[in-house]
Amino acid sequence: MVRIAVFASGRGSNFSAIARAVKSGRIKASLTLLVCDTAGAGVLAKAKRAAVKTVLVKREDFPAKKDFEAQIIRHLEEEKIDLIAMAGFMRILSPEFVGRFKDKIINIHPALLPAFKGGHAIKDAFDYGVKVTGVTVHFVDEKMDHGPIILQEEVEIKQGDTLESLEERIHKIEHKLYPKAISLFIEGKLKIEGRKVK
Repeated sequence: MVRIAVFASGRGSNFSAIARAVKSGRIKASLTLLVCDTAGAGVLAKAKRAAVKTVLVKREDFPAKKDFEAQIIRHLEEEKIDLIAMAGFMRILSPEFVGRFKDKIINIHPALLPAFKGGHAIKDAFDYGVKVTGVTVHFVDEKMDHGPIILQEEVEIKQGDTLESLEERIHKIEHKLYPKAISLFIEGKLKIEGRKVK
């Protein structure tokens, strides 16, 4: 059975969506580990309620990024993780880390990549005044918010929308799209440059 680790730094709504999909059997895998880098993050309580093993690895506890990542890698190897799902993990992984887990790291981004990269994508799209934004699930490569796209879904920005109402609709799409993308990975239905990945 595929063993999944979720990386998260915040509230953990996508973690919860993945956990629900695993519990209901929509994702046929084991949600084995949560990796969090923020003490007091809401996702920690969600993982506890879901009975998912958690490791808190704080960047400030390590002299260099490579030491921080080495600690995370130790936990991933101990748990024999097959897939890493980034769910609001607010750190950019090094090319070395990404290379070590090539084609095994996916991310969800609240915009239609390649538009509106970065940590404020919903606000950036809203402020820019586009009529349509959306959600992207993609493989992670060495560049930020880049890599082969797995799934995308559009979200219309309606007249009268506030940033909050737009965020709410985007999060609903995220919670549907991310489990679907993870299932496609597990079922061996994804390809990168013509080759299957799993």
